[in-house]
Amino acid sequence: MIRPAIAADLPSILDIYNDAILNTTAVYDYVPHTLAMRESWFAAKQQAGFPVLVAEAQSQVVGFGALGAFRAWEAYRYTAENSLYVAPQCRGQGFGKQLLAQLLQAAADMQLHAIVAGIDADNSVSLKLHEQFGFQEVAHFPQVGYKFDRWLDLKFMQCLLPASDLPASLL
Repeated sequence: MIRPAIAADLPSILDIYNDAILNTTAVYDYVPHTLAMRESWFAAKQQAGFPVLVAEAQSQVVGFGALGAFRAWEAYRYTAENSLYVAPQCRGQGFGKQLLAQLLQAAADMQLHAIVAGIDADNSVSLKLHEQFGFQEVAHFPQVGYKFDRWLDLKFMQCLLPASDLPASLL
């Protein structure tokens, strides 16, 4: 089941995110986050009107996804960046696919035009998942991160949502 996240989900979200920090190159960070950091992150998403979704199986949060600002300037307001994480024991079971589908629907409902995903170049599973939803590689940044004693390449992928005209207020 995919549903909007609630504050009670934050400890599970934190565990999933910290696993990504400690054991993968999905997050270019070294130090696990605290619950206070996740609470602040969640509050900021809510205040900005961005969705945070969770995948739930057997009453347990097994993954989460969110949309957030791509860049802070006003002209980027129709573009968002997505993030997507699944608990290690639940990867490969379709939760990421379900989360991404719902995030893209939420983006369309928000009248967003473009979604950007920053993905480690060696994360073939995430790259293929995003390709299935129409994302295309638009940038490859060699050696921009350093983790696990090696340089990491970052790819940006982009999905343009179905054609939407500019809002009347911009014409």
